[in-house]
Amino acid sequence: MSDALTAAMASLDDYMAALNRGDEAGVNAACNFPHVRLAGGKVVVWPKHGDYKLDDFRARAGDGWHHSTWDERTPIHVGRNKVHLKVKFSRWRKDGSLIGRFETIYIVTDQDGHWGIQARSSFAD
Repeated sequence: MSDALTAAMASLDDYMAALNRGDEAGVNAACNFPHVRLAGGKVVVWPKHGDYKLDDFRARAGDGWHHSTWDERTPIHVGRNKVHLKVKFSRWRKDGSLIGRFETIYIVTDQDGHWGIQARSSFAD
């Protein structure tokens, strides 16, 4: 695995771990900014670090969201400073019932030595 791909995967791992523990600062740390999300027919841009709010995520995550898991993370393109990944993830309730599975494209970038998720286009709402 290339250094770029290893760093990109680590960013995704950091993001999911922070999301699942409700760590807003950790979620922001796993991203690069401006951060762009294209989903549900809308483009949302978080201009700067700290703008990604977990309350906004919880509002769209689904009734009873408790945690999410990666189901697939397949590299599409791997460059020196940018990685495109085809991902699938699942959202779960505390009782273990599935909310849904979603396909997404993540773009992970290196900004001044910091690897983070910078953009995603998702079929999740």
